[in-house]
Amino acid sequence: MTKEKLEKTASTMRKKITNNQTVVTLVITLLILLIIFMLNQVAYVFKPLGGLFDIFGLPLIAAAILYYLLAPVVRWMTGQGIERNVSIWILFISLVLLIVWGILSLVPILRTQFQGLAENLPYYAKQLDKLLDTIPIDWSNDPLLSGIGSFVEDFDFSALSSRMETIISTTFGSLGTVIGNITQVVLGLLTMPIVLYYMLLEGNKLPKHVLYYLPNRYRETAARIIYESHSQISRYIRGQIIVAIIVAIIFAVGYSIIGLDYGISFAIFAGFCNVIPYLGSFIAVIPVIIIAVLTSPLMLLKVLIVMSIEQFIEGRFVSPQILGSNLQIHPVTILVVLLGAGRLFGIAGVILGVPGYAVVKVFVSELYQVYRNHSEMYGQETIGQLDYVSLAGYDVKEEVSEDNFLPIDEKEELNEENNPT
Repeated sequence: MTKEKLEKTASTMRKKITNNQTVVTLVITLLILLIIFMLNQVAYVFKPLGGLFDIFGLPLIAAAILYYLLAPVVRWMTGQGIERNVSIWILFISLVLLIVWGILSLVPILRTQFQGLAENLPYYAKQLDKLLDTIPIDWSNDPLLSGIGSFVEDFDFSALSSRMETIISTTFGSLGTVIGNITQVVLGLLTMPIVLYYMLLEGNKLPKHVLYYLPNRYRETAARIIYESHSQISRYIRGQIIVAIIVAIIFAVGYSIIGLDYGISFAIFAGFCNVIPYLGSFIAVIPVIIIAVLTSPLMLLKVLIVMSIEQFIEGRFVSPQILGSNLQIHPVTILVVLLGAGRLFGIAGVILGVPGYAVVKVFVSELYQVYRNHSEMYGQETIGQLDYVSLAGYDVKEEVSEDNFLPIDEKEELNEENNPT
């Protein structure tokens, strides 16, 4: 009897501990910290992986981005009756022609504009110094403003200008040498198109293979994680890049009309910066405003008009139609992610931090939902055990076949093709 009471008491205590939210949170936190500590102790094991990432990381990331951009085009072309393999080759040839056009038309313009900017840096520095002198502010009373003024006065812009001219001449002048010396970049040049080709050809089969090796009871959760992650990343990448291209085109047209110096370069710079949420737009306008202020008040007015038109078009028509509220992430969270990822991983972290956070958010949310469904702390609030996953857009039966792991929208397109009305 005493033994039964002890077992009952132990069982009761165990349930109270495991179903206590504070205890569970502390245990999970301790486990995460322990994993981080252990990984830090064996960091040397991952150094070879870091070397491999240096070689193949950029090509793989570029292939993944292009996959999310081109997959809808391939799907549309196959829907028009073109074989998938032929569709991919058509896209590849189009990309090569587009790259060749960009090299032949844009690179000379960018080189000329960058060299002109480098040569005129001393002039702009003098103009900025004169402008600061006309502002009725006592710079000496403010340490920060005094430091900025001293920096502008003492900085050797002539040396910077010469250095920039050397870098630009070396970069653009050696472009042919870099391309010609194919042995130094052969891995990247070959890896990216090969990976992209097979991703476009068989990428839709990968989730099916992943689920095939999972136990049946985990397939529902895994399918939701895969589908939601894929959906959010694809919408984010396509949306950001399409909006960035449109922004670059709008600025290029606007700056060309008003005759802004280095307008094409600033427009392309704005397009690249627009990939970074919130902060990118602010970064892109800084050099344009400086050049406009130093040129003339009329040019500043023209630039502000172009920026206002661009913001109106982007905010009213482009972003709502293309981006919408894809990730459902609070703006403050996005800024924190950008700052943290940028500090840890540099430019790559700034660009990939938000979609990476979206994937982690999906993964953690699903694991939390699984825990919630099996914990007594939350009562009987469960979503139920489904024979197939309809919430995630997939049908995941006990036996995973090649055809039944398709997003619902693709299944509807396939059914319409097989059963035309």
